Amino acid sequence: MAQRGLCSRREADRYIERGLVIVDGVRISELGTKISPDAKIELSQEGLARQQTQVTILLNKPVGYVSGQPEDGYKPAVDLIRASSRWESDKSPRKFNSTQLKGLEPAGRLDIDSNGLLVLTQDGRIARKIIGEESEVDKEYLVRVTGKISADGLKLLNHGLSLDGKKLKPSQVSWQNEDQLCFVLHEGKKRQIRRMCELVGLKVIGLKRVRIGKVMLGNLPPGQWRYLRDDERF
Repeated sequence: MAQRGLCSRREADRYIERGLVIVDGVRISELGTKISPDAKIELSQEGLARQQTQVTILLNKPVGYVSGQPEDGYKPAVDLIRASSRWESDKSPRKFNSTQLKGLEPAGRLDIDSNGLLVLTQDGRIARKIIGEESEVDKEYLVRVTGKISADGLKLLNHGLSLDGKKLKPSQVSWQNEDQLCFVLHEGKKRQIRRMCELVGLKVIGLKRVRIGKVMLGNLPPGQWRYLRDDERF
């Protein structure tokens, strides 16, 4: 089911256990049921209805919040998702309620000392599209730096650096002004941009994610959130 883009693996288990999966016209409720590779797999009407209630939220994460579980006394970004912090310009007709926080997980990291666009979702299909092994969704960052870049630094930032013994995928990196770079990455290693900059003589003093795929941070204020619109795709 996950490979066919119907849901995540975790969601597939829940749907199967609840008897919401239909294989070649027959309801399946036992995990590990073997089927033929070309079998028709679909969700029941109840399963589809459950999927439609899942929410995806866009948050402008401030510095000082961790993306996932709380750690070292720092609060998780999900703590910012409440009715009072919903962006007043959010045009989604959805009504906020606390059940939308259940299973709401970040689709990708944003370091505690970084800010900008963070996606939190209940929908495994969206998480898979953004951070799955076959994901082709790129991310754009504005990065303020200090220091003196090495002679071939910009070229290396675009392609040629390695982290943890592995070559990085090509990036698109360009100067925006004398102290700010724009990075477009096609992967997401831990603290990747900061470590890349260190390798060419630069120190990052500010990092903001402004785009994931086709979805922009736009004018969303820091600490506020909105729902992903029905017409938006990553």
